[in-house]
Formats: sequence, C-alpha cells, structure tokens
Amino acid sequence: MLDALMTQTILDLGGRELNPVVQGAIFNFGDQFWVWKHGVVSASLVILCLHSKFPRVKTMLGAIALVYCSVVLYQVALLNGL
Repeated sequence: MLDALMTQTILDLGGRELNPVVQGAIFNFGDQFWVWKHGVVSASLVILCLHSKFPRVKTMLGAIALVYCSVVLYQVALLNGL
C-alpha cells in the first residue's frame, strides 16, 4: 500500500510510472489503480505463502521483500528530491 500511495503522490507531482504493467493499470483504472495493484500483489503473496515450505519459495519471498523495500526507499528519495 505504501508503494501505491507514494506512486500516486509522485504522479501528482509530475512524475511518471516506469513499470509498463502498472502504467497500463493507471491508464485503465485512473486514481483507483491501487485497488488493482493491491489485489494482484496480495493474491501473489497468498499463493507464495501457501507454498512457503519449499526452499525456492522462501528465497522468492525474501527477494520480493527486498525489491519492495528498495522501491519504497527509491520513492522516498524521489520525494525528498522534489
């Protein structure tokens, strides 16, 4: 949710979305794109968590957490620069 909120804030300040999938969701859903994003991310995480006993899935969960933390930190840096 923090990623979607900061994405919306950056877009409102004149930024642009670099992810083409999310850009398509923004084009189709407008300001409500966060509902779509939340649904896709939540469903994916539920599926991964249901399979968390597999070693590769544990690695994937850690990698996803690292990616999202990196994205949020990047967005914070962007907002500090604006």
